[in-house]
Amino acid sequence: MISILEAAKAIQRFEQDSLTDRISAIENKLAGADSSVVQSVYPSLGVTSDLLESAITFKRTAGQINVLIHSIGILLSLPEILEKDEVVEYLSLGAGNTGRPFDLETNHRVAEFKFINWQGGAESIRQNSLFKDFFLLAEYETPKQKYLYVLGKKHPMKFLNGGRSLESVMSRNNKMWAEFQTKYGSRFKKVREYFEYRKSVVQLVDVAEIIPQFVNSQIGKGNEQE
Repeated sequence: MISILEAAKAIQRFEQDSLTDRISAIENKLAGADSSVVQSVYPSLGVTSDLLESAITFKRTAGQINVLIHSIGILLSLPEILEKDEVVEYLSLGAGNTGRPFDLETNHRVAEFKFINWQGGAESIRQNSLFKDFFLLAEYETPKQKYLYVLGKKHPMKFLNGGRSLESVMSRNNKMWAEFQTKYGSRFKKVREYFEYRKSVVQLVDVAEIIPQFVNSQIGKGNEQE
């Protein structure tokens, strides 16, 4: 099986200075070519099954990188956010269902972390994910402080103060929608209405103010799973 280092080198050799320019050049070269010509020029173009395997390997690793960023981001945040007498009760650093409700719980707080950049456009999946974390924190019964750490507050706050329908936000999470309706019925229709009601119980914090490496970072671009 190809290593990530070998995969990176193969991709870099193929890309040369610009993947966009490289692909454009190949498109132009193959215009008007028949099957025999196409196959004959592939070796000189670097189009091989090994290159495909390299790309697949790199993509598979990219998913693991997102988990690594999430884990290390939380770990580097801890020394900055923990108070003098605050003690970690548990951490949930990995992806998936760990059986723990939040990323962090201490004797003082419960917290979720969202290490993604917002684009400012239609980002329904990211909005849905953010609302889920906010809702679970807001409704969690505990005397502890509740924190939602985000990468930049402008777009999250714009969404939370916006007019998107709650039914739309929870349309892909039947369990949460049922829980919401059981508790609130038709009391709230828009995200801003619920946020206005609950905003005082969850503190939104820009994690880029805690970890300088996140300032102007490009992580999360195109990743809709965070």
